[in-house]
Amino acid sequence: MDYKAYIAEHLSVEGADRGEIAESIVVPPDTSLGDYALPCFKFAKLMRKSPALIAQELAARYPTDETVKEVSAVNGYLNFKIDRRGLSRSLLAQIYGEEALEGYGSSDEGKGKTVCIDYSSVNIAKPFHIGHLSTTVLGGALYRIFGYLGYKVVGINHLGDYGTQFGKLISAYKHWGNREEVERGGIHAINDLYVRFNTEATEEMEAEAREYFRLIESGDREANELFDWFKELTLSYVKKIYERLHIKFDSYAGERFYTDKMQPVIDELREKGLLVESQGAQIVDLEPYGMPPCLILRSDGASLYATRDLAAAIYRKNTYDFDKCLYVVAYQQNLHFRQFFKVLELMGKEWAKDLVHVAYGMVSLEDGAMSTRQGKVVWLEDVISRCVEKALQIITEKNPDLENKEEVAEKVGVGAVMFGALYNSKIKDIVFSYDKALNFDGETSVYVQYTCARAASVLQKAGDFGLFYDGEPNAQEFELIKALAEFPDTVRSAAEKYEPSFIARFCVDVAQKFNKFYFDCKILQAETQEIREFRLSLTKATLLVLKRALTLLGIGVPEKM
Repeated sequence: MDYKAYIAEHLSVEGADRGEIAESIVVPPDTSLGDYALPCFKFAKLMRKSPALIAQELAARYPTDETVKEVSAVNGYLNFKIDRRGLSRSLLAQIYGEEALEGYGSSDEGKGKTVCIDYSSVNIAKPFHIGHLSTTVLGGALYRIFGYLGYKVVGINHLGDYGTQFGKLISAYKHWGNREEVERGGIHAINDLYVRFNTEATEEMEAEAREYFRLIESGDREANELFDWFKELTLSYVKKIYERLHIKFDSYAGERFYTDKMQPVIDELREKGLLVESQGAQIVDLEPYGMPPCLILRSDGASLYATRDLAAAIYRKNTYDFDKCLYVVAYQQNLHFRQFFKVLELMGKEWAKDLVHVAYGMVSLEDGAMSTRQGKVVWLEDVISRCVEKALQIITEKNPDLENKEEVAEKVGVGAVMFGALYNSKIKDIVFSYDKALNFDGETSVYVQYTCARAASVLQKAGDFGLFYDGEPNAQEFELIKALAEFPDTVRSAAEKYEPSFIARFCVDVAQKFNKFYFDCKILQAETQEIREFRLSLTKATLLVLKRALTLLGIGVPEKM
């Protein structure tokens, strides 16, 4: 049961709908007054009464029942005490019911609706650096979260496969490349050729590069065969990383895919009187909306990101008929998305309101911000591999006899990298620390995974036990029960706010409460058989919910650690 929604359903606050009331309900730090609380301060101006008086009036008319046993007003807060026995019975039934093992916290609210998610966006011929971490794991988490809520989700990798840089790459390969060496070196060999071009190319080679790009665009067989080879090597490389990060896509339609789809967009802009000339270029004037002009065609007739993004958005709407289309792209592109969303709106595309820029902050390592110019690029594969290596060292020290240490280290190390990018609000810049990410006692995936292993160990020692639903929980048990009951609401909120961090923080909160319960309450040596079975049931529920939550983030859970 969603207790916040249940409480809100029985409340009537002038000028506030029940959804707003439910969002305002909190879990108070001091549970002696109540299990849930509604702060009434935000309603004071609306109702022209003091928060204390509002709380008292609401308390006087709230209909207590078998679920909400007691309501009180204290210092502007409306406090609710829940039937603890009823909540524990209801919660465990939801987790262990017929659909529970896979479905607790899921819903069919998205049934019949489609969400497109544009994320990761590989640049052909360029290795992944650590700056690609956030878009990749954020997009992957949102993909799973929306799918868990019943939406049809379309994951799109909008490949960066268009531009003069590919003419440069062909030129570099023609001058210095060797097929055997490039096959052996893969994407890093391609990248080395591109870097060499940018440092050594003559004017003649620059002209040659422009010609090679023209040949790609005009369909020249040799130029396109080389380009397709570079693309194949790139995708082979990135798919290995995606496999480690548990990332999937349904479409790899990149910028080049929209080459023949841009002209209809340009024609429509012109027909609707939106396209104007400025210094030889074609723009859409956005000054009346407080933005610089959106550049559609350069003075030489070349298209730009905005041109291709407009074509892509229209194609996606026509192809998938999405209800939402999310763009998981760094906050530096805020203006670009505001501009092209506005252009679609001016074109009369009513669905432009369904486009969402899911902006995120930057990732760097402790030794300083990543900078291509300063040569501080850190490849993502190296960060993942180093984290796995360090995880293996730590696990070997802590549990030298553990079986399948390498497999466990992979789950722990990869999980640490992903959780490090998902734990904080997506808009915050992140400084990644190997030591912090692999801390067994911190706010980390390792701490949550270790908690899962602890719970699994207890259940293994217990052997068979009956699922007991009717215990009267004590303080520590009830804190854990309430935390687990928050999972469905947390998943919905993560989707509504595009914030997987809600689920990451939920994991840490549940792990902390379970560990307090574990240390304060005897489980295997409980006072009675009924209490033992109740605590084992609660332990199993915790393990199932934490596994499900980590799975939504794309993080694996080792059986033992």
